[in-house]
Amino acid sequence: MAAIHIGISGWRYTPWRGDFYPEGLTQKRELQFASRAVNSIEINGSFYALQTPKRYAEWYTDTPDNFMFSVKAPRYITHILRLRDVHKPMANFFASGVLELKEKLGPILWQFPPSFTFDPPLFEAFLQQLPTDTQQAAALAPEHEPRLNGKASMQTHGKKPLRHAVEIRHKSFAVPEFVQMLDKHGVALVVADTAGKWPYIEDVTANFLYLRLHGDKKLYASGYTAEAIKRWGDRIDRWRQGKQPADAHLVDPKRTPRARKQRDIFCYFDNDIKVRAPFDARQLLQRFELDKHLATEPGKLPEPGVLP
Repeated sequence: MAAIHIGISGWRYTPWRGDFYPEGLTQKRELQFASRAVNSIEINGSFYALQTPKRYAEWYTDTPDNFMFSVKAPRYITHILRLRDVHKPMANFFASGVLELKEKLGPILWQFPPSFTFDPPLFEAFLQQLPTDTQQAAALAPEHEPRLNGKASMQTHGKKPLRHAVEIRHKSFAVPEFVQMLDKHGVALVVADTAGKWPYIEDVTANFLYLRLHGDKKLYASGYTAEAIKRWGDRIDRWRQGKQPADAHLVDPKRTPRARKQRDIFCYFDNDIKVRAPFDARQLLQRFELDKHLATEPGKLPEPGVLP
């Protein structure tokens, strides 16, 4: 059966303390707690600044076996350089310690700003540069800038396929050419629920699905009703069986995705402003009875010895 990973985007939010995080839990232990309340977390600090090998290694140690991270790639590449001359910055990213997550490393998320429009030659060149496994990423890492000398990690920790997902926010991407381009490279097109603010597309282009649920009524703020959680659960159930929803919102409806008996799912709630994300994630985990395998509950201190 395909693996279903459901969780939150980031975990360090002040309003969560005393609500999702129980009173008395130290900030240092928040990841330990969160990673036992959901089964996956999207690291978003890496979007704003390069992290360090030591920090990635600590995140690996703080989380349980079978836990999965996704990692948000640097905005320096997607928002500032806007995919131009990104070889060195990409090497910097993979040298910063991403591979220290070892077998807990899930997809790399590449999010683009609303002002970034579809430029086919530029985007094709970017996709061609993406390493497809950890050995390729480790081979790219030594080409980092000198400022990372002595602070870089270039170990592979074994060979493992690397998955990539792209989140777009401009309507120019809603064309068959873009969908076909992602399909050719096996890169997932993020299904992003953004309260109608940005394009909503469900074309399947990879051997996994990547969902980001930012709020269906109000961006980053509104929670999901039980009915909405059921709807997302039903869609996930179809996707993990290698199918797609009958009412899928497709850019290229004539295209048939590559046949698969199953697809892994990565789903992250990013409606954190009103402290909804972790609770909505738990509801969706319950839909698949995945909460039964977790060690903590929101707002409740775990039994002594549950957290390391």
